[in-house]
Amino acid sequence: RQLKIASAAMAARCRLAARFHHVHGTNVRLDASRTLATRVESFANGLCFSQEPLAPGQIFLVEIEEKELGWCGHLRVGLTAHDPQSLEVVPEYSLPDLVNMGDTWVFAITRSHNRVAVDGEEAQARGPPWEPFLLIERVRIPRDTLVGRSRPGRYSHILDDLYKMNVLPATARRSRIGVLYAPQPDGTADMHIVINGEDMGPSARGLPTARPLYAVVDVFASTKSVRVIPVDYGFPSLQTLCRLVIQKHIVHRLAIEGLDLPPLLKNFCQHE
Repeated sequence: RQLKIASAAMAARCRLAARFHHVHGTNVRLDASRTLATRVESFANGLCFSQEPLAPGQIFLVEIEEKELGWCGHLRVGLTAHDPQSLEVVPEYSLPDLVNMGDTWVFAITRSHNRVAVDGEEAQARGPPWEPFLLIERVRIPRDTLVGRSRPGRYSHILDDLYKMNVLPATARRSRIGVLYAPQPDGTADMHIVINGEDMGPSARGLPTARPLYAVVDVFASTKSVRVIPVDYGFPSLQTLCRLVIQKHIVHRLAIEGLDLPPLLKNFCQHE
């Protein structure tokens, strides 16, 4: 019962917090809901923050909505103990400008090699791709929401090995990237980056849990636009479980069209 109450409280908090702060970089434009952030020119001044500080274990998740060719570098995410409202000027870059202000931890997302080694050793392989929950410390997050998926098309079967493993390249359109912090016994916290349902390991340690920590999202260089994805902490729906089973057993996504399924479920399996 206590677990259900805690999950419900976390879900309510996440829905309220799943938008960007009204303070942001000069090249950022937010939509009316403050869930879509677009860098309108140049390659910098794309810094965004979460509307509220994150709770322990609460993930701030974004999906790459649009890319822009011609720039080097990709999305950057992290946490900061600076209240965005207190910033006289929003820094041009998260790295190094915001980080140099102190009490900020930012991780640059690359096309590959995002995993952080744990205690000098190779990080453990991720869990089974069909495991419905991602476990980080004591945090339990429904994996399905965390996973980005490409839209099926004429040649989508080429991507099916990636699709079945719930993987898109980290910097691809529709890739989903999140940040959270996990409290430690010594009173500090570890920052974790999650890319398409995979925990990259603790990318920063020793964060102060006594201070509010805001998510940082730097819409930098080739990343043009990102959207906040709300995360419900709870049990996966029957529809989600059906999709996982169907995707596990089909040859490729184009085969879904020939299955004897209700149209709504078929569309859900193809496009989500």
